[in-house]
Amino acid sequence: MRRNFAWIVTLVVALHIAAEPWARFRGPNGTGIGEAPGVPASFTEKDYNWKITLPGGGHSSPVLWGDRVFVTCSDGQTATRTVMCVATADGKTLWQRTFPSHPYRQNPDNDYASSTPAVDDMHVYICWSTPEQYTLICLDHSGKDVWKYDVGRYTSQHGSGTSPIVVGDVVLLGNDQEGPHSSLLGIDRNTGRKLWERDRTSGKVGGMSASTPVLFSSADGSQQAVFTSRYEGITGIDPKNGAVVWQIKDVFRYRTVGSPLVIGNKVMGFSGEGARGHECLVVQPNGTGAAVAYELNNATPYVPTPLCVNDLLFTLSDTGIATCYRASTGKQLWQQRVGPAYYSSPICASGRIYCVSKKGQVVCFAAADHFQQLGSSELGELCHATPAISQGRMYFRTYTHLISIGKDSVGQLTKPIAP
Repeated sequence: MRRNFAWIVTLVVALHIAAEPWARFRGPNGTGIGEAPGVPASFTEKDYNWKITLPGGGHSSPVLWGDRVFVTCSDGQTATRTVMCVATADGKTLWQRTFPSHPYRQNPDNDYASSTPAVDDMHVYICWSTPEQYTLICLDHSGKDVWKYDVGRYTSQHGSGTSPIVVGDVVLLGNDQEGPHSSLLGIDRNTGRKLWERDRTSGKVGGMSASTPVLFSSADGSQQAVFTSRYEGITGIDPKNGAVVWQIKDVFRYRTVGSPLVIGNKVMGFSGEGARGHECLVVQPNGTGAAVAYELNNATPYVPTPLCVNDLLFTLSDTGIATCYRASTGKQLWQQRVGPAYYSSPICASGRIYCVSKKGQVVCFAAADHFQQLGSSELGELCHATPAISQGRMYFRTYTHLISIGKDSVGQLTKPIAP
């Protein structure tokens, strides 16, 4: 009976993870964790469900809702942006929308389509930026306009990259930049009306943040949206009204590009510059404040966001060094070079961690307290985007292609359990 109960618990957990939409950057609450037991540790094009050519390049990651994948692209010459929706079953294009723009200076490793969309049961939300205008656009699932919100000018020597998230009826958007006005915003997802705006320190070099917020649950059951930036540190705000609930400042000397991560009852934030991480700390929110629980100082990330699987914390440096820590204490368990250079964040699927290098090499290793490489594959193209997982399938976005791999595992999970 106990054995059957354990199987039932495992089944319920697996079904919940497999059914939850990959609706934002790095999936459910930015954890980067999903279920895809049918995705092999090593694969070739023969294992693909489909591979399609996108109508432009881009570094944004795909998001999914139901049987639809949403992804953004851009034309490198004209900066024209495209939002497209494809069917998960066969990669067929269901619709695409183009938005004219103009070229502008940014980091050569950035792109005009670097912000990952967010999607909910009704809409898809996309960020575009030029130096003259930072815009949040809302479309319905058929690609029709719903609303548009003009944030204002956007100033950054590297361009933009932060992505929106949806919390209830509020779309949250970070606007930490180097221009005269930085802020955090809450926008009504139904109307596009600004619900609140929280001013932030601005007008300084390195003030741009490309990190995407996550939700942290306090001991009292309340939730805060966690944002990171060089000049504001790590901040927990009430997503309903933008009020600061807790904050720890003066912890970063460099810009924040990778996103914060919830680690149990703690939160991780990190910063960097010059293609490497410089500061990485885990903090413990406590009422209206927060304290540093521990710091990591060895091969810390700058762009790739870490993973936390149970009590194991995995970081991937931009220079290709994977490190495993005990999440509760920060004790290092192992460290291993897995590749040359990374922008993509690692994801975990069914106990396997997949890391995609800039050159499109996929290294797979076990989510374990000892290093065990399980496989290696080649996507064959530049890749800065983070893979997505939904309904047992994994979606890789290279610079100009979208790839589906793996089989629908939900049907397998719902089969009767043998006594």
